[in-house]
Amino acid sequence: MNKPPSRRKKVIPVASGEPKPATDSAAENTSEQDNPVSATITVTAVEVTELTQEEQSLRLHLEHRVERAFLEAGQALMELRDRRLYRSTHRTFEEYCRDRFNYSRDAAYLKISATVVYENLQKFLPTIGRQIPMPTNERQLRFLAKAELEPAVQADVWQQAVEQAGNKIPSGRIVKDVVDRIRERTKVPNPYHIGEICILLPKDDPDLRGKAGYWGVVTYVGEYSCTVQTWDSDYTVKIEHLKLLELLDEDCRFMQQLCLRLRQLHQVASRDSSVDWLLQGLGKQAKPYLSSLQAKLLAFVEREYNLVWKQQKN
Repeated sequence: MNKPPSRRKKVIPVASGEPKPATDSAAENTSEQDNPVSATITVTAVEVTELTQEEQSLRLHLEHRVERAFLEAGQALMELRDRRLYRSTHRTFEEYCRDRFNYSRDAAYLKISATVVYENLQKFLPTIGRQIPMPTNERQLRFLAKAELEPAVQADVWQQAVEQAGNKIPSGRIVKDVVDRIRERTKVPNPYHIGEICILLPKDDPDLRGKAGYWGVVTYVGEYSCTVQTWDSDYTVKIEHLKLLELLDEDCRFMQQLCLRLRQLHQVASRDSSVDWLLQGLGKQAKPYLSSLQAKLLAFVEREYNLVWKQQKN
């Protein structure tokens, strides 16, 4: 009868001083993981070096420069535009910005508008009780600059956006959310209509500086703004930057056609500088008629540049 195989394990002697088998080490590691109280935590000490008073002053100075970088850019662009310091090389500010800085028209004017909003925040934000963080780039102010809000309301929007961001500088998206809520709450119907004649009121709009008293024809009516065609350009402005001239229909038609005549003359690249004097004078005379001398001067200049104008019938 065959005997069953033996179940006794074979014992292999281990010499003294030899390392334990890997299985024993793994078992110990497993045991340590199962018992977190016995786990070993390695902490690396990091030395924190205090800044000297000079270094702390330099840090604050550099941080301030970073925060004000977009503000200084906007202020510089504003001065370049308002003083026409581009005129020796470029005909328009927009062409100058494109060639010199590779800025589109919208990018350049966004920097200027953001600067105006920043200055409004400095003026209207409360300064008692706590320090409210200020914007550090124009993207944070993009929607605030485009919204049709008074300076005091701009400050209220920024304060709400800061609170929504946990008392930190808010993103442009947070600012837009607050702007949308306020605009919806204070929504006022646009009272203007296409074809009406309005006077531009620059107020705090940087795009309208130097345009006080310009009259124009409303060519587009938006929810909060209008596009107005003047003798030199088209301007999209907030409704609070317009003053309606209450004219008869026939008077509106006269000014619409006069605007077209002035624009046609303005587009003559080789015109004499004295023509600009005539254009600016008529472009600020918000009256539905021309004096006899004005009519003769305008007709003479049109003939000088071979411009033929035939009165359009509506």
